[in-house]
Amino acid sequence: MGDGTLDETSRKILRLLQTEPELTVAEIGERVGLSHTPCWRRIKEMEKQGIIRGRIVTIEPKLVGFEVSVFCFVRLKQHDEATLLEFEKAVKNMPEVVQCYSMTGDHDYVLRVLTSSVRQYEEILKKALLRLPGVGFVNSSFALDELKNTHRVPI
Repeated sequence: MGDGTLDETSRKILRLLQTEPELTVAEIGERVGLSHTPCWRRIKEMEKQGIIRGRIVTIEPKLVGFEVSVFCFVRLKQHDEATLLEFEKAVKNMPEVVQCYSMTGDHDYVLRVLTSSVRQYEEILKKALLRLPGVGFVNSSFALDELKNTHRVPI
């Protein structure tokens, strides 16, 4: 595991953690053919290496009031290191921004923003997004429907 490659047992453990996160270490070990302690050690080692970044509960945004998903394509005015770092730090502190990627091509970043309404997004855009450090341009696209959204890595 230390060289970046995973054996099939570790891959099985990861698949189980992704699909059935409620399983205990003993149950995972039983399914992959390991006793509790060796299974626990593998999981801890994968956490230490950063392969396992955490465990999550997936929430359906629409059922908790977030009806609108917006993809924001951002271009910065300048690309010096200080501006990039300031922008990235500010975005990480915005709870409405649930995803952010640094991009190649026409845009510097793409952000996914969750909000309760188009009106609320307009407020976020005016009061926060357009005021982020270095922002020169924001192009917003509203998602009509979500066809797939998963955290599962195809291991």
